[in-house]
Amino acid sequence: MSSVITLPNNPPALKAESDKLDFYYGDFKALKSVTMPVYENRVTALIGPSGCGKSTYLRCFNRMHDLYPGHRYDGKIHLHPDEIDILDHSVDPIEVRMRISMVFQKPNPFPKSIFENVAYGLRVRGEKSSTYIEDKVEAALKGAALWKEVKDRMLEPATNLSGGQQQRLCIARSLATDPEILLFDEPTSALDPIATGSIEELISEIKQNVTILIVTHNMQQAARVSDFVAYMYLGQMVEYGVTGDVFMKPKCQETEDYITGRFG
Repeated sequence: MSSVITLPNNPPALKAESDKLDFYYGDFKALKSVTMPVYENRVTALIGPSGCGKSTYLRCFNRMHDLYPGHRYDGKIHLHPDEIDILDHSVDPIEVRMRISMVFQKPNPFPKSIFENVAYGLRVRGEKSSTYIEDKVEAALKGAALWKEVKDRMLEPATNLSGGQQQRLCIARSLATDPEILLFDEPTSALDPIATGSIEELISEIKQNVTILIVTHNMQQAARVSDFVAYMYLGQMVEYGVTGDVFMKPKCQETEDYITGRFG
């Protein structure tokens, strides 16, 4: 199966791109020569049935797979404008994760206070100035549209927050280290419709400052929040293009069958 990649006429600046990326879980080849651009300050959605490689692909961008033995990458992921290959063995995965943060499917606040959750990445990075940390925590919480709700509760356990608030806290924790790319892996699947709406609004706002790559099973959500969309199946990139074009006039029959519900 060959990939159909339709680039926009006047593309934004590139922030990253995968180049013939393969990924193996042991002997199993989970990704097969995936090539895809990721444009700066835009939202790119990855769609496809369960087990198609979306989350596997997403986690390559911040080297999450390095945490488990027996896995390996082939191919490259270029980060612009540095022109570095973040999969290269000479590149520190901790530094990659500072530049490319991730928000998971279920809210995962640390067993710490609200303040310390957001400050965590700054402390890991070695930041010592309490004033600087306080300012960054406040800015991150404002960026995640959570400051007004928690500004008088900063010393409370993060687990006291509602599910939607906890997910916004996790977004604030990611924003605090000024990432260049933010990865979302099904960020609203565990949330109610109201909390889901607030996260979607937040995604639309924060893309002004950060590039976003999101995995979602929700076609309506992909259509609402993304600028570009990629349909994946069996570890391959089937089709990539501007969201409106892919949803309205897909070039591949496989994409049309998935979007219209005839498959998947």
